[in-house]
Amino acid sequence: MNEMTSIPTSPKDWETDQEVRWCPGCGDYAILKAVQRTMPELGVRPENTVFVSGIGCSSRFPYYMETYGFHTIHGRAPAVATGVKLANPELDVWIITGDGDALSIGGNHTMHLLRRNLDCQVLLFNNEIYGLTKGQYSPTSRVGTRSPSTPFGSVDRPASPCSFALGSGARFVARGIDTHKNLPVVLKAAHAHRGASFVEIYQNCIVYNDGVFDPFTEKKAAPESQIWVEHGEPVLFAGGAKGLAMDGEALRLRIVDVVDGDWKGAGVIVHDQTNHGLAQMLIDFAPGEGGPVVLGVIYNHPRPTFERAVVEQNAAAAAGKARDLQKLISKGQTWQVEKQPHTM
Repeated sequence: MNEMTSIPTSPKDWETDQEVRWCPGCGDYAILKAVQRTMPELGVRPENTVFVSGIGCSSRFPYYMETYGFHTIHGRAPAVATGVKLANPELDVWIITGDGDALSIGGNHTMHLLRRNLDCQVLLFNNEIYGLTKGQYSPTSRVGTRSPSTPFGSVDRPASPCSFALGSGARFVARGIDTHKNLPVVLKAAHAHRGASFVEIYQNCIVYNDGVFDPFTEKKAAPESQIWVEHGEPVLFAGGAKGLAMDGEALRLRIVDVVDGDWKGAGVIVHDQTNHGLAQMLIDFAPGEGGPVVLGVIYNHPRPTFERAVVEQNAAAAAGKARDLQKLISKGQTWQVEKQPHTM
C-alpha cells in the first residue's frame, strides 16, 4: 500500500519491549509472529505504520508492535482508523479485531468501513468465543456451543465473517489459519490491495474453545479439509486428487475426483478472484456444509478508495479560493450587539 523504502528492517525492528500477555498456547502468538515477520518484506517503515484495535484478547496487539498504535473501545476501531487515515492518507493502517468486537457491538462500524473502502487491512481473529470476558458465546459460535452464557448450548445461527464482509461491499476478502505457513502470503496480498482488505484468521482459543477448528487444521486432516485457492489456478485439494466443479443445475460447487491429473476433464473450476459470485460460493463451501474449508485470497477486485475521494473532493472545493478565517467566521447569520448591558 505504501511505496517501498530504501531502508530495510528486520522482524526485531517491529517488536516492542512489552511482555506479551496471552494465555500460553493461544493462537494470537502465531499471528503476532507472522505479522512481525511479514512487515520487513513489505518494505514499509514502523514510523509510518499504525495498528488500531478495539477490545478483546486480540486487541492487545498494538502493544506488541513497534509502531504507532491505538487500543480503542469496544467495536470502534474502524471509526478511529478512519480518522487516522483521513488525517494522513500516507499512513499504513492495520485494524486488529475479533469476532465479537467486529461483528457484535462493532458490526455497524465494520460494515461501513468496508463499504466505504478505506485503504487499510482488517485482521479479524475468529476463535468463535468471547475469550477476554471468560468464554461467552460470540456471533460466530456454532449452534450447540456450551458456554457460561449458553449452558444448554447456543441456539443462535452463527455469522460468517467473510460472507458479512462480501455482503458489506468489501473488495478484498481472504481467510487464513493462525499457525499456517501460508498466512504471511495472505497478509502480503492484503497489504498490496489498495482499499479495505478483510482477512478472517481462524485462531484457536486454548482455554475456552480449544480444538474447535481441529477438523480442518490438524495436520492429518488438512489435505482433505483445506483448499488454498490461487488466482488463475485450478481449485484442487487432497494432493490434486480432488477439486471443485460447478453444478450448473443447482448453481453451487461440488467435489469431483481428478484422475491422472486431468483436472480439466473432471470439470474443475479455475479460481477467478475478481468474480463476486464465485467468491460467495467459495465462502459458503465450508465444513458445516460437509466440505473442506476454502482458504487464501477468495475475492480481490479493487476500486477507488474512500480517503482518495475525500482528499480529491476537498481539493476541488478549495481550488481558486483564498484562506480567510475571519470571512468564514462571519459567514451566515451574524450580528453585532451594540447596546450596553444593564448595570448591576
